[in-house]
Amino acid sequence: MITSFMAFLGVSAIVIMTPGPDTAVTVRNTLLGGRVAGILTALGISTGQAIWALATSFGVVALLVASEVLFQAVKYAGAAYLIYLGLHALIGAWRGGDGGPAAARVDKARLGPGKAFLQGLMSDLGNPKMAVFFASLLPQFATPGEGLFAALMSLGLVFSLLTFLWLAVYAFVIAKAGEVLRRRAIRRWIEGVTGTLLVALGVRIAAEQR
Repeated sequence: MITSFMAFLGVSAIVIMTPGPDTAVTVRNTLLGGRVAGILTALGISTGQAIWALATSFGVVALLVASEVLFQAVKYAGAAYLIYLGLHALIGAWRGGDGGPAAARVDKARLGPGKAFLQGLMSDLGNPKMAVFFASLLPQFATPGEGLFAALMSLGLVFSLLTFLWLAVYAFVIAKAGEVLRRRAIRRWIEGVTGTLLVALGVRIAAEQR
């Protein structure tokens, strides 16, 4: 039991620490809204993962994965959302700004806490690969039987918590370096790179086969 759980933690750590759409969205929102926005984005992402875990435990994810129409609908919706966020970041990089306190206040007004949380939530729920991942990973570390639902849910919540902690560290580090990162040239470069990555990830998700 303990060996299996430790193996689960090891696999989870590798997956969580590998940069992907969730990391890119967290970085983008931290740059736009500061540490609070970054942490709330991480909370939204981990909440989305908890929802996927609940759906996996109830068997809903299995139905989604089995249905080509539903799977493709979620895939294209999520890809479109990532591309939208990426284009928004690229526009911000193109427009630039003075990078001073006034610009920071404008960014925080543009990306409030609720919006940051929602963007994190939508980013994760719009990624059908998370459904496939949870459906394939969690059952490998859960013992079949009457306690299967609780076991799957518990593993999913652990994964969600680890994701939140990792992305919160990202947000904290980026916010800590905020004064440097808000310099006009550096900020535009980071926003441009982040926007490009989000668009590329969106296109890749849309083009990927199962």
